[in-house]
Amino acid sequence: MINIPKKAVFKLLGFILGRPNNAIHISCNLLYCVFKISNLSTMSNHPTTSTADAQPSPTPTKQRLESLDALRGFDMFLIIGGTGLIASFIKAMNLTSLDWMVAQFKHVPWHGLTMEDLIMPLFLFMVGVSLTYSIASSKKKGKSTKEIYQKAFKRMIVLSILGIIFKNNPLHFDWGEIRYVSVLGRIGVTGFFACLIMMNYSIRGQVTWIGGLLIFYWIALLFIPVPGYGPGVLTQEGNMAGFIDRIIVPGRLKDGNFDELGYFEHISSLALVLMGGITAYILRIKEWTDYKKLTYLSVIGSGCIVLGLIWSLHFPINKHLWSSSFILVAGGINFLLMSLFYLVIDIWNFKRWTKFFKIIGINSIFIYLATGLIDFKYTANYLFNGFIQMGSPEMQSFLLQFFVLLLEFGLLYFLYKKKIFFKV
Repeated sequence: MINIPKKAVFKLLGFILGRPNNAIHISCNLLYCVFKISNLSTMSNHPTTSTADAQPSPTPTKQRLESLDALRGFDMFLIIGGTGLIASFIKAMNLTSLDWMVAQFKHVPWHGLTMEDLIMPLFLFMVGVSLTYSIASSKKKGKSTKEIYQKAFKRMIVLSILGIIFKNNPLHFDWGEIRYVSVLGRIGVTGFFACLIMMNYSIRGQVTWIGGLLIFYWIALLFIPVPGYGPGVLTQEGNMAGFIDRIIVPGRLKDGNFDELGYFEHISSLALVLMGGITAYILRIKEWTDYKKLTYLSVIGSGCIVLGLIWSLHFPINKHLWSSSFILVAGGINFLLMSLFYLVIDIWNFKRWTKFFKIIGINSIFIYLATGLIDFKYTANYLFNGFIQMGSPEMQSFLLQFFVLLLEFGLLYFLYKKKIFFKV
């Protein structure tokens, strides 16, 4: 047991609104300098080497990355109503000094960044972390490359279908009005292509892919003209991503002429999944101490944030567009969050508080779908209306949100006790 004080210093990260300015050239070499991991004896020099050779063996003393389970659960808690619970509590208690936090639980209209904008990128990042461990586990069990590809492809199809069902409530068969793109679809598509890259490229090759994807996306949105608008127009109707999606995405787009979950935005989103893979690669290096791993993850995360903020002077941070600067800043924050959870849970062994989040995270896809298919709000009102009506309007809002989350967690706890885990 390492004798280190168990305290962490949390700082509020401020975000700035990026605006176009003088062009800043970001090259693959600069991105590689941020991500570079030196002295990896297990890294292959051939970019086409499979992950069986390119990735180190799992650390024998770590049976499971518990920090990943807890972080996934924490993210899902925010998704299924955690942000609403916190915001309604602040209003119910009239904590005006925390109004800034309430504002952070809302998406920005276009350019800029709030805490709410980081929730989905964090989940994509964790897909990459999990994928690296999953690939290593499959190879250890003797599964062939073809079997691993088939599993990833099947998962992409299943998640895409589930995403269509979730995004079209009530479900209908007016094919022209169906929204085919979704959060689950993005997880499936980016996970599949990340699997292909991880299976065929060394860690150096994966870093090059990250740089290439972000630079390609930057060039497409800033320098290729959109008919009727020209190049570099980053409005909802004039950006290149929206223009391409209007051509290739069937059915309807969320905002008519634009959908942030469109196919073209998968390009930059894929870089987030690969960043998660880089994280898992570092955590699995058995020759390194835990604190050396933390140092590298922290340096990489900080470097990504700085690079993203610099890039935002020319290519604004925009979650709707999934701009390259947004990916770097969000990815950098995710590196730091993963480092913090790894420090507290896997190194300091401070785990009691994590069970709540682990119960949520272990059935994350199920509860995400359940929030759309089950009317928890109606049930909470039906069962607890007497308690809810006893409070002020602001307190009623908080109590309703609390009981909704209580029902959701109760369902998850029941599944957990019965050892029922839904996996795709």
